[in-house]
Amino acid sequence: MRLSQIRDFVAVTDAGSITAAARLLGVSQPGLTKSIGTLEAELNVSLFRRSARGVSLTRFGQAFYTRARAAHTELEKAREEVLQLAGGVSGRVAVGFGPLAAALLLPQAVLKFQTLYPEVEVRLLEGFAHATMPLVRDQTLDMALGPRLPGYRDPALKFRPVFHNEQIILGRKGHPLARSKTVSELSRAHWLSFEPRRVVDEVLSALGLPGAHQLMQCESLNVMVALLADSNMLALASRRMLTLAGASGALEEIVIAERIPPMTTGLYVVAETPLTRPAAAMARLLVEFGRRLPAT
Repeated sequence: MRLSQIRDFVAVTDAGSITAAARLLGVSQPGLTKSIGTLEAELNVSLFRRSARGVSLTRFGQAFYTRARAAHTELEKAREEVLQLAGGVSGRVAVGFGPLAAALLLPQAVLKFQTLYPEVEVRLLEGFAHATMPLVRDQTLDMALGPRLPGYRDPALKFRPVFHNEQIILGRKGHPLARSKTVSELSRAHWLSFEPRRVVDEVLSALGLPGAHQLMQCESLNVMVALLADSNMLALASRRMLTLAGASGALEEIVIAERIPPMTTGLYVVAETPLTRPAAAMARLLVEFGRRLPAT
């Protein structure tokens, strides 16, 4: 099995067709077809289903892709590191992050990184932890900055704490439930959350509620602020949200007697795979700028 065959297989899978993959790789379509055919013959299985619309993975292909993609990514990182050691500074770094991290620290860290590694390509992907962590696991992303979700454990990933978030209940100014003193008075509330229901239900259950009566999941910081400001929905969120433009004048904390557990934001990386030199530098900067944030 040749490294070029792994590259070709991953490229065809990602592109969805041999024609598109050949164009991206800069190789001939017959040559790429032969490479895939040789790989299938060596494995003695069909990796792709062919159709007029392109190709799709068979169950054998799906199983092979998971390992092949990780192997291809690692080999690309190895090649980049050798070039860097030889005096080059090229390479790629891909970072996932949530909207709060984007607003609080990501621009400063990335701009500092750019001065240190101006030739390194940077990919920035905004998304919530439940979406970015799988991309770190399959090494689409080098790292993701996000919260440690209650009850979530993935042995394939390592988590490094960066900063802590005091969690509060947010609602619009003048909210009908603004004078509530205990969580029980919020039992019929309609909740808004960045994260899936299971995360919200776990937090509310720890406070004494059976879970969210109604819940809307919203994966946009700007839309969440607008919805909270223009409705009677409530959110379990970081106190840091009140420091953001558009939120401080429209939202306020609903203070209850129960203590809401804090949430820690940190870096997720693959547990057993070292970061490349540029990726390690990016990680250090994210930690550095994150730990400069004022405590809440």
